[in-house]
Amino acid sequence: MNFSTKIINWYNQNYRELPWRNTTDAYKIWLSEIILQQTRVSQGLPYYNNFINAFPTVNDLANADEQKILKLWQGLGYYSRARNLHFTAKFVMENHNGIFPNSYEELLKLKGIGTYTAAAIASFSSNEPVAVLDGNVFRVLSRVFNVNYDISQNTSKKYFIELATNVLSKSKPNIHNQAIMEFGALQCVPKSPNCVECIFNDSCEAYKLKIVSDLPVKSKKVKVTKRFLNYILVKDASETYEMNKRTENGIWKNLYEFPCIESEQEIEENEILSHLNEKYAIKNFHYFDTFDVVHKLSHQHLNIKFYTIEIKDAINKGYTFTEVKQLPVPIVLHNFIEKIVI
Repeated sequence: MNFSTKIINWYNQNYRELPWRNTTDAYKIWLSEIILQQTRVSQGLPYYNNFINAFPTVNDLANADEQKILKLWQGLGYYSRARNLHFTAKFVMENHNGIFPNSYEELLKLKGIGTYTAAAIASFSSNEPVAVLDGNVFRVLSRVFNVNYDISQNTSKKYFIELATNVLSKSKPNIHNQAIMEFGALQCVPKSPNCVECIFNDSCEAYKLKIVSDLPVKSKKVKVTKRFLNYILVKDASETYEMNKRTENGIWKNLYEFPCIESEQEIEENEILSHLNEKYAIKNFHYFDTFDVVHKLSHQHLNIKFYTIEIKDAINKGYTFTEVKQLPVPIVLHNFIEKIVI
C-alpha cells in the first residue's frame, strides 16, 4: 500500500469535523487558511465562525469597515493578515467580478497568499493537483523518508516540494493534502508522537533509526528583542479617555491604544510622572501595580505597565470607557480593559 493510500485511509477514520471541510467555496477556504496561519484550530475556529457570520461573502468583506475587521481579528495577532484580507476582498470584487479565484496560479497573484495557501485553496476548492507544504507536512515527510535537510533553507524547500508532489494522490489531491496536514497535527506531532500505533511504523525511516525527535531539522533561530511600553490612561473630569490610532507600519498598525511612553529599559514611576508633567496638567496619578505583563510575540517580548492620570483640561476628541471597549486594540490592552473597573 503506497503512502497516499495509507494516509487517506487514516484520514477517513480520524479527521476532525471542521466547517471549512464541508465546502468547496474558495472564499470560505481562503478565510480559514488565513485565520489558521500560525494559529491552532481550537483557537481559530470561533474566529472563523465570527467572520463567516459577519461577512458571508467576499462582497460583504470588501464593503466592511476596516475597524470592524480588526475588532473581529483581535487576539489572533499578525494584524497585517487582517488588513490583507480586506485588501484582497476588494481586489477580487474589482478584478474578478466578485468570484474568488480557485486556481493555483491566479491565487498566487493575490496579496497575502503564498505557495502553501494557494496550493491549499486550489486543491480543496477545485481538486487541482498541487501539493501543500506547511509545518505539519515538513515533519511527516522528513520523518517517514528520513530527510535531514534544514527546512529553514530555501534550497531544502525545493526538495520537499518535489517529494510532496511525488507522493501526492493524482486522483484525490484535495483529500490527500488535508490528510497529510491532519496526520501531522494529530498523529505525527512535534513532541512524543505515538509511533507504536502509527500507520507508518513499518516503513518510517526515522522510526527505524530512532531519530524521530531529531526531525525535521531546523537551525534558524529567531532573534528576540525586548521593548518596554508604559501605557497611560489619560482621562478628564468628564470621564473621557484619550486614545490614539497607530498609523505607522508595525505589528499594531491601525489599532487603537492609550498614550504610551516607550523606553529601551525599565523606567521608574517618578520618571513616568516627570515625563507626563511636561505634557499634562495632572490632578491624580496612579500605577496599576497588579497588571504588569510580559507579552511574548515571535520576535519581541513586550514588557508592559499601566498607569492612569486625571487631567485638569478637557480632552477634545476622546472616548467614553464604553466606546473604548468597542475599539480594535492589541489583545494585551483588551485583556487589561476587560479586567479593570473605572
